Amino acid sequence: MGIYVNPGNQAFKRISGSDYVDKTGLISLINNRIDGNNSLVCVSRPRRFGKSYAAKMLTAYYDCSCNSHELFDNKDIAKTEDYEKYINKYNIIYLDITGFISEVKSKQESLRLVPERILNAISCELDSSIEGNNLNDRLIDFASKTGKQIIFIIDEWDAMIRENKDDEVAQDAYLNLLRGWFKNSNFTPKVVAAAYMTGILPIKKDGSQSAISDFEEFTMIKPRIFGEYVGFTEAEVKNLCDENQTDFDMMKLWYDGYYFKDVGSIYNPNSVMKAIRNDDFDSYWTETSAAEGLLEYISKDYNGLSKTVAELIGGVSVKVDTTGFANDLTTFKGKDDVLTLMIHLGYLAYDSIKQTVSIPNEEIKREFQRSIHEVKHEQTLKRLEESEQLFADTIQGNEEAVARQIEKVHSEETVALHYNKEDSLRSVIKLAYYTYRDHYVQFEELPAGEGYADVVYLPKHDSDWPALVIELKWNKDAQGAIDQIMEKKYPSVLENYDRPILLVGISYDKDAEVGKKMHKCKIVEYKV
Repeated sequence: MGIYVNPGNQAFKRISGSDYVDKTGLISLINNRIDGNNSLVCVSRPRRFGKSYAAKMLTAYYDCSCNSHELFDNKDIAKTEDYEKYINKYNIIYLDITGFISEVKSKQESLRLVPERILNAISCELDSSIEGNNLNDRLIDFASKTGKQIIFIIDEWDAMIRENKDDEVAQDAYLNLLRGWFKNSNFTPKVVAAAYMTGILPIKKDGSQSAISDFEEFTMIKPRIFGEYVGFTEAEVKNLCDENQTDFDMMKLWYDGYYFKDVGSIYNPNSVMKAIRNDDFDSYWTETSAAEGLLEYISKDYNGLSKTVAELIGGVSVKVDTTGFANDLTTFKGKDDVLTLMIHLGYLAYDSIKQTVSIPNEEIKREFQRSIHEVKHEQTLKRLEESEQLFADTIQGNEEAVARQIEKVHSEETVALHYNKEDSLRSVIKLAYYTYRDHYVQFEELPAGEGYADVVYLPKHDSDWPALVIELKWNKDAQGAIDQIMEKKYPSVLENYDRPILLVGISYDKDAEVGKKMHKCKIVEYKV
C-alpha cells in the first residue's frame, strides 16, 4: 500500500465511523462518467467543506489494491446497479498538492517531487525498477502490465496556482504536468479512466490553464448535479441533530445559508460536526486560514465596496455580476470580482435565480464584523452605527430622528432615476434598518388581518426588543400609515404576542415644498 499510487482505503476507514454522513452518491456520479467523453471532473468548493473526505472516499472505492466492500456494502452506493462493476477495479494516482508544497521550501522543488514520487511508487507496485524517467511512458507501462487503467484523484489541485499566484514559471510547469496527463491524445485514452480534481478556485478563464480546459466544472456558483455533495443537506443536518440531541434551529442559524437549486439548504460540514462534538455553537471558521483572507479582500479600494460590506453585514442581499471574474486571486476589475471570489471562498452565499449575494449565517457574519474592526473600515462602521442608532430611535419613539435618517438613506442610496418611484421606499427601509439580524427576523408583506404589513421585525427569542410593524405611505401623511395598520388589523397576526408592539408609519411626499422634509414618521405603541 503506497501513498501516491494505490494508497488503499485506510484513510477513508478512519473517517467512515459512526458520525459519517453518507455521501457515497458522489461515487455514482463518477461511475457514470468512467471511460466517457465527460470523464474529467473538477469540483471546487471552500475550505472545510469536505473536499479531502470526498477524495479519500473515491480512492477507497476505486483502489484495486484493497477490498473495500466492508466500507461500502452498507452505504447508498451499494444500492446502485454499477456498484460491483467499479469497486476496487482501478489503479489510483492520489495527489494532495498541499502536501508537496508543505514538504519543501521551494515551489519549483515541489514540482520536481511529483513525478519522482510517482515513478518510485510505480516501481514498488510492480516490485521492480522501471527504466527511464519519462513519467507518462512509465504510466502507460504500469497500466499495461497491471491490466487496469488509472483514475487520477487530485486534492487541492489549485494550491500550486494559489501559492504561486505571481510565479508564472512555476504555474506553467505545473500546468504542463497536467497537460501531459489530461490533454495528450497518445496518453489519456490508454491510461486515464477518469479524473476527479477538487480545490477552491475554478479553472482560470483567460486560457492560461488550457491544460485542464477539458474538465467539466462544478463550482459554488454552478454546482449543478454535484450540489448536494458540496456540504451537508438540511435533511442530513436534521438527522444529526436528532441523533445527538442538538438544537436544530441554532444549527440552522449558525451554519446554514448556502442554497442550491434542486437541493435546498447546504450547511458547512466542518462547523456542524464541531458544534455537535463540542456541544457549542461557535465560529469555527476562525480556526481555518480561510478567515485570514477576508481582511485582505474587504479592504480593497473599489468604488462602492465599503457600502456593500455594510449592507451584507446588515443582512441585505446585494446584486452581483459573476461573469467577469477571472477565477484567480490577482485579477480584480472591480467590486463584482471581489464579491465573486468571496462566493468561491465561502464567505458569501450566491442566489443563482436572483443573482445576489448575502452573508450566509451567523458564523460568517461574525468574521465580517471582526474583520471590519481590524482593518478599520470607517465607512462601513459608520453605516452600521447609523443603523443601530435608527433602531434605538425607533424603540424610543424619536420620530424626528427616524424621519431624518430615512431621508438621509433615501437620498444617499437611491439613484436619481428611481428616487420618486414608490417601490424604492421599501428598499430604503431595509437599507436603513439593515442591522436587524442582531435582534430581529425580518418579514416583508407579512399576511396580517385584512392585508399585508409592508415590513415586520419580530424579535429573536433571546432579544428583549419590541416587535416593529412598519407601514409605508406614498404622498400621504405618516398618521395615515398608522390608521391603515389599525383599519386593516395588521397587529392581529401578533395577537398572542407577549412583548410590546410598536406601530411605525413612514410617509414620503415627493411634492414637498423646497426646504420642507419629504419624509415623516409616526410611532405609537399598540395596545391589545
